[in-house]
Amino acid sequence: MRAPISSRCAVDRRGQVAGACVAASDSIASTVDLQAFVLASLPRPPARVLEIGCGAGTLARAVDAAGYRVLAIDPEAPEGPIFRRTTLEELDEEGPFETAVAIYSLHHIESLNPALHRIASLLKPHGNLVIEEFGWDRVDQETAEWYGQQQGKPSVESVLAEWGVEHEGLHGYTEMRRALDERFAEHSLEWRPYLYRCLERDDLEASEQDAIAGGEIQAVGFRYVGVRR
Repeated sequence: MRAPISSRCAVDRRGQVAGACVAASDSIASTVDLQAFVLASLPRPPARVLEIGCGAGTLARAVDAAGYRVLAIDPEAPEGPIFRRTTLEELDEEGPFETAVAIYSLHHIESLNPALHRIASLLKPHGNLVIEEFGWDRVDQETAEWYGQQQGKPSVESVLAEWGVEHEGLHGYTEMRRALDERFAEHSLEWRPYLYRCLERDDLEASEQDAIAGGEIQAVGFRYVGVRR
C-alpha cells in the first residue's frame, strides 16, 4: 500500500526507503535553490499557500518568513502555528488558497486522482500548483548505464532491475502528468538532474546536467507549475 499524502516515501520490501534519493541531497545549496524556485512561483504576499507533505517544515518556514499566509500539513509536521499534523485526505480546511506546493509528495500517495481533485478544489480559480518531483519511469537503457557507471556496476540489466524493484508501486512521470493535465494547465516545466541524489553525490549534479544537456541520458527530476483549469 502506498503511503498517505505526507513527506514520507514508500518503504520497499527490504525496509529501506524507496526513492530515498528524495531526501539524500539536502545540502544548503539545494535547499536555497528549492526555496528560490517556490518563492518565484508564488503570487505576491500575503497570498495564502498550502504545502502538502511539509516534512520538517524548512520550506514552509521560508515561505512564511517571506510574508505569505502558510498552512503546512504532514502527519509528522513539527509544532507551530503554521503546521498541522494531518493528511490531505483528512484536512478539514475548505480554502481557498492561491497556491498549493507539493515537494516530492505526489509520487507515493495512495490515490493520485482523488488527491489532485482535492488539491484543485482547495485552490482559487486559476490558482497555482507548484511541484518538484521525479519520474522514475524515465530511466532508460542509456540513463541506467550512466547511473550504473557511477556505482561501478557493469550490468545495465541489473541496474534497471534494481531500479524497478526500488520504485515498484510509486507513480511515475507518465501517470502523474496524465492526472495533472486533467485538472491543471502547464505554466512551466523544467527538467533537472536527480540521480545524483540517489547516489548521495552532490558533486555529480553538474556532470549529470551536462549528460542531460548533451542528450546522453534522460532527465529524471522535474519542476512543474500548473494553473487550475
